[in-house]
Amino acid sequence: MEKSIETIWKEGFLKNEAFVGPKVTNLYNKKSIHIIDKYKRMFKINLTAIVIGSIVVLGASFFVGIPIMGIGLFLVSSGVFIVNKRLAKGLDGIDENVNSYQYLLSFRGWLEDQVSVNIKMARVYYPLIILSVIMGFWFSTSNGEQVSETIMNKLVLKYPDLYVVFGMPLIGLFALVLILVIIALFGGKIYKWDLNMVYGRVIKKLDELILDMEDLRAE
Repeated sequence: MEKSIETIWKEGFLKNEAFVGPKVTNLYNKKSIHIIDKYKRMFKINLTAIVIGSIVVLGASFFVGIPIMGIGLFLVSSGVFIVNKRLAKGLDGIDENVNSYQYLLSFRGWLEDQVSVNIKMARVYYPLIILSVIMGFWFSTSNGEQVSETIMNKLVLKYPDLYVVFGMPLIGLFALVLILVIIALFGGKIYKWDLNMVYGRVIKKLDELILDMEDLRAE
């Protein structure tokens, strides 16, 4: 039976390490650098987009009359940016004077820590984003009148016995709290979905490269 290309390649690597080893090592070094550099670029672009997007939304919110939403989203985005900017400094602590396998493992460890921190934050900032949007529209103005006052006047006329707390119907507050609690509970999963959408392919290639190296080391 003919040997597969993979089998021949691995045997050549094992039997003639002096000849092929350096070439293989150089290949994996280039792959490692490419994957990690790509993630770093995407990470930097993502942080820049958060800053620019939050500033644009902040300015637009004042223009369309929903400043509370813009301020809330800006503060949340600023918190996410600051935390991840600090986490990014951890990349500088990774020793680059090691082999590509150890460097990938170190980077993977940093990535797991970064994801773990963001999952915890997601349980807080996703509810805050929803709250900012709802409060922004609730206290916005339309035709010179605050939307909340217009809605409450209609509700009070239709339901005279409506129980109101802090200028909002009590049942509405209960519904809002329930929505925020549900979002908080699923915040981690929402973040993982978002992470996979943006970085999924790069992380998959990173894991495949690590597994490939481990297979060769085990031969």
